[in-house]
Amino acid sequence: MNKKELDFILQEGEGLKLEFKESLADIDKHIVALANAEGGRIFLGVGDDNKVKGVKVDNKLKSQVQDIANNCDPPVRITLEEFNRILIINAEEGKNKPYKCSLGFYIRQGPNSQKMKTEDIRRMIFAQGNAKFDEIVNESFDFKDFDDKALNDYLERANIKRNMDKKSILFSLGASDHKGMPNNTGILFFSKHPKKYLINAYVTCARYAGNEKVNVLDRADIESNIIVQVEESIKFIRRNTRTGYHIRGIEREDAPEYPIEALREAIINAVMHRDYFEKGACVQIDIFDDRIHISNVGSLIPPLNKDNLGKIAVRRNPLIADLFHRIRFVEKMGTGIQRIRDVCKKHGRVKFDIETNGYFIAIFRLTEPLSEPVTEPLSEPVTEPIDRIVQLISSRKRVNRKSIIKELGLSRATATRYLSKLKKIGLIQFIGPDKTGYYCLTEKPKNNLKNKKLRLE
Repeated sequence: MNKKELDFILQEGEGLKLEFKESLADIDKHIVALANAEGGRIFLGVGDDNKVKGVKVDNKLKSQVQDIANNCDPPVRITLEEFNRILIINAEEGKNKPYKCSLGFYIRQGPNSQKMKTEDIRRMIFAQGNAKFDEIVNESFDFKDFDDKALNDYLERANIKRNMDKKSILFSLGASDHKGMPNNTGILFFSKHPKKYLINAYVTCARYAGNEKVNVLDRADIESNIIVQVEESIKFIRRNTRTGYHIRGIEREDAPEYPIEALREAIINAVMHRDYFEKGACVQIDIFDDRIHISNVGSLIPPLNKDNLGKIAVRRNPLIADLFHRIRFVEKMGTGIQRIRDVCKKHGRVKFDIETNGYFIAIFRLTEPLSEPVTEPLSEPVTEPIDRIVQLISSRKRVNRKSIIKELGLSRATATRYLSKLKKIGLIQFIGPDKTGYYCLTEKPKNNLKNKKLRLE
């Protein structure tokens, strides 16, 4: 451990393999939670605000921590490291899961240690010996295929400064082993050619004439890293579906045929939760005249079923999910399906359904055709794009127009119009030269957000 690595970790914040604690209180539950998952580190002496509080690291404290680990059932293997008044507890992934502490059974889910239910414990016992795809290290990886641009883009999205070598960064993100050799998660996110190492790691998009898989009008195989797969898939859908618009006075507002936000969520779920051990199938996006299918191979993992989808979180690939969560591609774990349902309901012209039979198929079916442009005002002003811009700017130290267009899927004209409105009502400001400057919230954004109405008229 050195200062650069510590600074990076403090920027990164808590995650699947990283926990911050100010004291020993309840630390046993975090030790067993890591042992029951993929292992990880506990930084004793760091607060939830990612600030170093410091602890007195002496033999007494080290002995206490070791005793806590030994008193888990079965004992958890740990190693201890000291740096800058912080005791770093390295908890290994257990070989005799499940592990229990005095408070019960816990497992790491995203940045939290969650108490396990009886069914979770039973499933873990049955699953022993089964390797997890996303944590398998590929010893044949050639670093000539490593994409530094993809790593830099990821760190920018996560609002993390790059102040270490890439192998140390990969390890801190959970995307490699301690030697810096990428696991499958690292290959999916940061390889120039993921398909070279994972034959099925791509997305196939197709637009058909009519409502059957007969005549293909447009097709694309997207083989870049997993983030680009999501973004290029959305571009393909936009290219092959219609967009109407509403007229508000002299302004035009786009009205997509399908709810893009819901489609994006479904694509993320597909690449995140698919069964990558099944080498004979990729993620498939099929666009027909009356519907869109987004499918990925992999049955629902017990105790998931169609009734509790969107209510509980069971992740086939937790490391992949964690890296998506860090860049806010996913929000609260397990709520993606419910968000899709809510967005489709709000859209009003698309019915969402699911089929599960070895495959998971998200179906978006048009219930009515896209109408002609509407010239009268809608009953409620649509504020979602402008809210998303505010949310994006508030989550970053610096964000420019290009990033807003790219990440929110807006046209240049739409983004420019909304940014102008936000500046006019005093919510944001632009700092620096035109080409290299950035947007940020004004000094008292909370007061502004409370007192200003974000109306588009």
